This record gives sequence, C-alpha cells and structure tokens, in this order.
Amino acid sequence: MAMLTVRNLPDEVHRALRLQAAAHGQSTEAEVRQILANAVNPPDRIKIGDAMSALGQQMGLTNEDVEALEEIRPRIAAEPMRFE
Repeated sequence: MAMLTVRNLPDEVHRALRLQAAAHGQSTEAEVRQILANAVNPPDRIKIGDAMSALGQQMGLTNEDVEALEEIRPRIAAEPMRFE
C-alpha cells in the first residue's frame, strides 16, 4: 500500500476532518481514505463495460451478431504506432 503525506494542512481543515470522522465512527485516516477514494472513483461514475453493454442492448445486438463480427475480424496483430 502507498503512503501519502499532506503538508501544510490548515488547522480548520484538520479539525473538520476529525469531526467528520468521529461522526462516521471512524479514524481521521480512514475518513481521508474514504474521501480520496470517492473523489477519484465516484459511486455514480459510468463504467465502460456497463456503457458498452447498454449500447449493445439499445442497438439490439445479439450473441449471433457478435459471433459474426468475430468471424470477419482480422486475425493479425495490429502494428504499434511509430513516432519517428
């Protein structure tokens, strides 16, 4: 697990975090972890797999359609991009 040090945190922010953590029945450290996790992975974010599945359903794609696409898909590996 990674560690993070936050320097120069204003006293009022630290105090608010401590109070919020106490209200949630957890340590200040656990509260900060939860806040950071929610900030970078919000619970209402759209996940790409779910979005693609919903799009396929809206378009009426079936397993047979996917199998047909697999049959015509090229079997050679794509060439990586070159930045020359």
